[in-house]
Amino acid sequence: MKKIRPFSLRYHAPLLVCLLAVLFLLFLPTGFEGALVYQEAERCTARVLSTDDSSIIDTGLVRSGEQLCQLEILDGRFAGQTVTGVNMLNGSLEQDKLFAPGDRAYVVVSHDGDLITNVTMSDHYRLGWEALMAAGFALFLLLFAGRTGLRAIASFALTILTLWKVLVPLYLKGWNPIWVGLVIVLFLTLIIIALVYGFDRRCMAAVSGSFLGILVTCLLGILFTDLFQIHGAVMSYSESLLYAGYQHLDLTQIYMASIFIGASGAVMDLSVDITSAIHEVVEKRPDLGWREAVRSGVNVGRAAMGTMTTTLLFAYSGGYVALLMVFMAQGTPVASILNYKYVAAELIHTVIGSFGLVTVAPFTALCAGFLLTRRDRAPLAEKALSRQTEP
Repeated sequence: MKKIRPFSLRYHAPLLVCLLAVLFLLFLPTGFEGALVYQEAERCTARVLSTDDSSIIDTGLVRSGEQLCQLEILDGRFAGQTVTGVNMLNGSLEQDKLFAPGDRAYVVVSHDGDLITNVTMSDHYRLGWEALMAAGFALFLLLFAGRTGLRAIASFALTILTLWKVLVPLYLKGWNPIWVGLVIVLFLTLIIIALVYGFDRRCMAAVSGSFLGILVTCLLGILFTDLFQIHGAVMSYSESLLYAGYQHLDLTQIYMASIFIGASGAVMDLSVDITSAIHEVVEKRPDLGWREAVRSGVNVGRAAMGTMTTTLLFAYSGGYVALLMVFMAQGTPVASILNYKYVAAELIHTVIGSFGLVTVAPFTALCAGFLLTRRDRAPLAEKALSRQTEP
């Protein structure tokens, strides 16, 4: 007969808090809904009926000029109308796109009342496939992880909404990026780890270890960004913010905050691994002292750090394979490569993030060893004895 687990408020409360936070963030305005770029324009989907490529200047790799597309608008206030859309080509393979008959496009319809004044081809429409990909991910997560998968989906949604609805708007409004980043990372770390453990001692230990490691990453990121003389404009598209009317933004501080925000996921993962290992040891050996528990946690951390630091290296360097290929194709010396500011910026992300992983192991081991062994030993001893005497 299957034993029914008693309802635990500590375990289920984090899920309720997470769902309420997600619901609140869904309806929370960012303050930028009425941005000037969206006035007198409507974004909708359209089907490409035919194309006119006669105005495209093709020089081999580079195309410039414009492509005219006959479109049928599929939704919005102008649904059903046939219009001509303009696809401007800037001579950049990274930014340019070409359409063919039958393609589904995402367009911006500029209008004056009910009169369409211009239709700009924004890009190919990908939202449908993105929704399918997200649904498939959620389905497999639920099938393989069950209720834990549901909690993972809730934490995923909370993280996305918090970054989009809180962190990004506060950054745009000029709030201090480092303090805002630390507060948001602490909040997400608490909720995400609580979804795993519930609000108990394990959660306290893992959150404490994680945040101490993130704090070390933050301080070292600030220090080495200054020593390397890295400007925040090294981030892609960041300079465009200045030209869009946000000259008050401190891009360098935003870059500093991105260092510990980017490393926080791996730090949290390692902290949970160490906390779970120490908890399992203490459950099996309730007579274990906190020093022995800490030593066990440090040993687990040593084994995990070998792969976690490489994980960060893969994560950050994967997007720069093409840049490294350019360097090699041009015969650029390694010393010059390492001195290049984009490479130096990625080195800060990788190495300083690894510093956070190195420090989170002893921090979590100390916190977990102290908190998880400071419990009522009698029930634990009885529990361990009953396990040993079970047939």
